[in-house]
Amino acid sequence: MSSSLMASPTDRSRDSHRLKKKKKTPAKPLPQHDHSHSRWKTHAQHHLYSSKLHQALAHVNISADAPHRGRAVREAADRVLAAAARGRTRWSRAILTNRLKLKFRKTPHKRPKVVGPARPKKPRFSVLRLKGKTLPAVQRKVRVLGRLVPGCRKEPLPIILEEAIDYIPALEMQVRAMAALADLLLGSSSSSSSAAAESTSAPPS
Repeated sequence: MSSSLMASPTDRSRDSHRLKKKKKTPAKPLPQHDHSHSRWKTHAQHHLYSSKLHQALAHVNISADAPHRGRAVREAADRVLAAAARGRTRWSRAILTNRLKLKFRKTPHKRPKVVGPARPKKPRFSVLRLKGKTLPAVQRKVRVLGRLVPGCRKEPLPIILEEAIDYIPALEMQVRAMAALADLLLGSSSSSSSAAAESTSAPPS
């Protein structure tokens, strides 16, 4: 009876080995949610982006025509926004790489057009349009969302949603910063025009 109650040395060694294994196995870390999109709502990030945007817009050619000027302003705002993201997202890397491609792309030489008899044009049916009509509504919306987010045209749905969660707050911050700069410029221009009008209407001493 006493021999059955007493544990053998092999059993003791097994128990100690199991206890060591339990101690060695580290605890699994808790899943941490990525709250990187919340940084676009902070006052410090908004102030930093506004100052960088003001510096970038100072180099925009204002004397150009309206379409080129508007495109230059939009490209400068997107470039500063991508630089503020520090290349941590696909959309920011896509904007920066697209800017480099446009910078180093050579202008193609235009070939002289050969004038010949006019041929009747046949109606062309796009295969992509036909495929788009047959796709389900969810897939069409995913494709449209992938086109709206830079760098996500050919990505799967989880990556598109992850990038859109970060890209949409960044765009909201961009709109707020540009609206504040526009109000500031309008206020300064109106104050300068009113001061000039007062100086011209004042009687000479």
